[in-house]
Amino acid sequence: MYDLYIANKNYSSWSLRPWVLLKTLGIPFTEHLHYFSTPIGENVQFKAFSPSSLVPALHDQGLTIWDSLAIAEYVYQAHPAVWPADREARAFARSAAAEMHSGFSVLRTICTMTCGLRVKLHTISPALQRNIDRLDALFSEGLSRFGGPFLAGDTFTAVDAFYCPVAFRVQTYGLRLSPPAQAYIERLLALPAMQDWYAAALAETAREPEHEAEVTEAGVVLADYRAV
Repeated sequence: MYDLYIANKNYSSWSLRPWVLLKTLGIPFTEHLHYFSTPIGENVQFKAFSPSSLVPALHDQGLTIWDSLAIAEYVYQAHPAVWPADREARAFARSAAAEMHSGFSVLRTICTMTCGLRVKLHTISPALQRNIDRLDALFSEGLSRFGGPFLAGDTFTAVDAFYCPVAFRVQTYGLRLSPPAQAYIERLLALPAMQDWYAAALAETAREPEHEAEVTEAGVVLADYRAV
């Protein structure tokens, strides 16, 4: 059985990706949750299970696989359902997941993941709007090209897992998408695994000052549903 090391469910978008992938596909794993420390870049306690001191990290039979995309590719070797079976859909899915992995920096910086809050942004800059427009175009292309209801066809795969943190961001910050793209976001949010993650995120009482400051710098907190 895999051992998956993750951080705060309220904040850690990178941790969510492999967690929701394994959970949704019914791949057994043991979760190991470790909270962020401040400053974020010095999570020295993570060094015990991750050579980069970052999450997520997957342990399997003496191997350590770090980084969410590397984990998806590793698990795919034993579980082909991680990526679409169709060659064209698989190529699209891998491209879209890689784009999320290396792109959308403005969205990730301004709209930091914080599952339990609802935030009104001070402003949507042109750069942020370009990221939102690209998301909309990518979602619309995948859904129309492969027939949905997921991004590369009729089953949930790694590409959907990579956009699950975006679903929480859309919910938190009230980002506006076209109806087809918004419907896709709602499908992701309704997944049982996403509901489980969300409930656990709301139950967390740990607060990390840097993440909290990023939120208040970006906008006004309208609601906080997290446990006190």
